Amino acid sequence: MKIGILSDTHRKVKRSQKNINHLLQQGAEFLIHAGDIGEPAVLEQLKHSGVRYIAVYGNNDAHLHEYHNRYHLVQEPHYFKLAQTTFKLMHLPFYMSADTEVVLFGHTHLFECDFKNGTLFLNPGESCARNKPLSECAMLDVSDTSFQVTYYHRKHKSKHYDEQHFYFERL
Repeated sequence: MKIGILSDTHRKVKRSQKNINHLLQQGAEFLIHAGDIGEPAVLEQLKHSGVRYIAVYGNNDAHLHEYHNRYHLVQEPHYFKLAQTTFKLMHLPFYMSADTEVVLFGHTHLFECDFKNGTLFLNPGESCARNKPLSECAMLDVSDTSFQVTYYHRKHKSKHYDEQHFYFERL
């Protein structure tokens, strides 16, 4: 199953939509937003993407509580199962224990992809291109035997995404 992941959109609605569109074009079957959504318009983008999604509140999302029942918003840490795989979703990297197969987080604005003792720790980087001139997102392809991560990044005002690939055999 291909899972598109983005984080830290911080009110950059156009960049968010470009990343969502790119992930969908690459075959995303599910979308995950790892917090600091910023605008209700980003939640609308997720809702109208045509695929199932989930989003976690970030430290800058308290104002979105009024939308909680209209969208698939969750509080951190949120545990769920998808593609026969256990996930933990959070924004702040406070719950970094390896108590699931995949730990997804945001907040740092830095792409991170580590596989330790059977757990994948993944941060898709910043969608907003605030701390660096890159808008970032990631695709996690989950199979029975592996995790394949594709890190996508494009320079501000560019239409082209560069990518890096990571492969991990599941234990």
